[in-house]
Amino acid sequence: MGEDVRPDRGLAAAMFCQPDALAGKLAAMAKGRVANPFEDTTRMAPAPGAQEGAGVGNAAYLVVLAGSNVGEMYKVEKDRTVMGRGETVDIRLFDEGISREHAQVVQEKDDTGTRNILEDLGSTNGTFCNGARVQRQILADGDKILLGSTTILKFSYQDKLDEMFQRQMSESALRDGLTKAFNKRYFTERLDSEFTYAVRHDAPMSLLFLDIDHFKKINDVHGHPAGDAVLVELAKLAHGCLRNEDIFARYGGEEFAVISRGTDVAAASALAERLRAAVEGHAFVVEGKPLAVTISVGVARAPRVGVGTPAELVAVADETMYTAKRSGRNRVCVAPDNEPTTKA
Repeated sequence: MGEDVRPDRGLAAAMFCQPDALAGKLAAMAKGRVANPFEDTTRMAPAPGAQEGAGVGNAAYLVVLAGSNVGEMYKVEKDRTVMGRGETVDIRLFDEGISREHAQVVQEKDDTGTRNILEDLGSTNGTFCNGARVQRQILADGDKILLGSTTILKFSYQDKLDEMFQRQMSESALRDGLTKAFNKRYFTERLDSEFTYAVRHDAPMSLLFLDIDHFKKINDVHGHPAGDAVLVELAKLAHGCLRNEDIFARYGGEEFAVISRGTDVAAASALAERLRAAVEGHAFVVEGKPLAVTISVGVARAPRVGVGTPAELVAVADETMYTAKRSGRNRVCVAPDNEPTTKA
C-alpha cells in the first residue's frame, strides 16, 4: 500500500466473532443455564476417579476458543490459577462481562492423582461449565468454560507435541505472517473491548497509527524483498519500545497500530516519539548498503469528545498520522482534544 493511497479504513468484522445463534444462547445466562455452543452433548459432571486425558506426561491447559484472547493457551501448573480482568491475575481476559478476579482453577492432589477444580470467585455474571452455572466443578478433558459475555475456554490435557501444535495454530491465527505483529483481525477484537472499557470506566486509552515514509519508493528502487526486510526490522524495533500489555498490530501494508491501555495523551505522545526516534536512529541495511527509514505517527485517545465508536477512533488516529505526513514526515502529531477529526 503506497502512502498516497487512501483505502477505506472502516473496521472489518473480526474473523472470530461468534454467530448470532451464540448470542441467544449467551442470553440464557440470566436463567442460570446456557447451552454449550461447541458440543452436541453436554456433560454435567465428570466421572469419579482418574480424569480422562490426564496421562503420564500430559499437562493441563486452558485454550481460549472465543473472545478477545481467542487462540491463546495457558498452562495450568500452579496450585491456584486465577482468571479475570484485573492486572494481578494469572490469566488476564479482556471481556467487559468478566470480573477483576472472576474464577480460578485449583489443583488438588491425592493418592489417585491430581484433580483440577473450577471455582467461581463471587463474580458478577457467574461462571459456567458445559452450560451450567457452577460454584465449584471438577474439570474433565474437553470441558468448556464460559466467563463474561463472550469468552469461552476449553480445558484439556496435552502432551508436548499437542502443545507445540496448538501454539503454532495460535500464532497463525493471531499474528501477521511476515512481521509477527498481531494481525488486523486481532487488533479489531482488542480495540473493540479496550474502547468499550475506556468509555465505560472513563479510563485513558491511546491509539497510535504509524506509517513508513516513502515506502513505495523503497519497493520501487530496491524491490519488494527489501521492503519486506524493512517491515520485519521495524516490527522488531517497535516490540522493543512497548510494554507487554501494549497491542502492536500490522494494520495493512506499511501501516501499523498500537493500542496502549491506561495511557494518557502525554504518555502516548512520549511513546510515539520513542518509536519515531528508534526507527530514525536504526541502521537499516539493504543489499549491504545503509538505508534511511523514518515513520510518521498519529496519536488519538479515548474517551474523546465526538468519538463514539472504535471505528471513529481509528479514523481520528489515521487522519492524524496523515497530518504528520503532510507536515513534513518523520514526526509525531497528536489529535486535537476537543474536535472530532474526519477523513478527507
